[in-house]
Amino acid sequence: MSILVGKNTRLITQGITGDAGRFHTLACRDYGTQVVGGVTPGRGGSEVARLPVFDTVSEAVQKTEANTTMIFVPAPFAADAVLEAVEAGIEVVVCITEGIPALDEVRMKQAVRASDSVLIGPNGPGVISPGAKAKIGIMPGYIHKPGGVGVVSRSGTLTYEAVWQLSELGLGQSTCLGIGGDPVPGTLFVDTLKRFQEDPETEGILMIGEIGGTAEEEAAAFVK
Repeated sequence: MSILVGKNTRLITQGITGDAGRFHTLACRDYGTQVVGGVTPGRGGSEVARLPVFDTVSEAVQKTEANTTMIFVPAPFAADAVLEAVEAGIEVVVCITEGIPALDEVRMKQAVRASDSVLIGPNGPGVISPGAKAKIGIMPGYIHKPGGVGVVSRSGTLTYEAVWQLSELGLGQSTCLGIGGDPVPGTLFVDTLKRFQEDPETEGILMIGEIGGTAEEEAAAFVK
């Protein structure tokens, strides 16, 4: 199994018509993710690589039954993009955007807490369940191998390094996610550890911290 994303993931990209949004959307589709469309206000009715583009997330959900979104929206507008996704009932919101103001991140987190949505990020590489199940983000899919190690990290680059070493040692991964290193992350270490504990196929967990904050101490207290 896996956590958060898998074979049932139906992905849209907010900001799909931008260069980064398009590039990584197609990379996710090539990996095996069910990509069903994208959202760019004012571009509804167009297509990107045969994927339909909608003006709003709610319309995209209605037309495609999307349950997951990947956000490549510039920092000044990223919070509104997250709020729109939450209001549309998206289950998993993966925000790749960096440089979002902290007060905007507080608004995002409050909205997510009051909903049934899960926010991964912002300013993280995303989440992947290896074995061509689903890749939602900017990580290099080829270094991941399916297996029983869950990986959670505040650092994007260290996530890739750790996954590469695990795969080289023959230790595959159930799900790998980067929660981001911003002051107000949508998902914490403890949130992810709980999910890994409930996943019968996750046999071990690799957690990678970063300087600043108390997230690592909180995770240690939870594990103890």
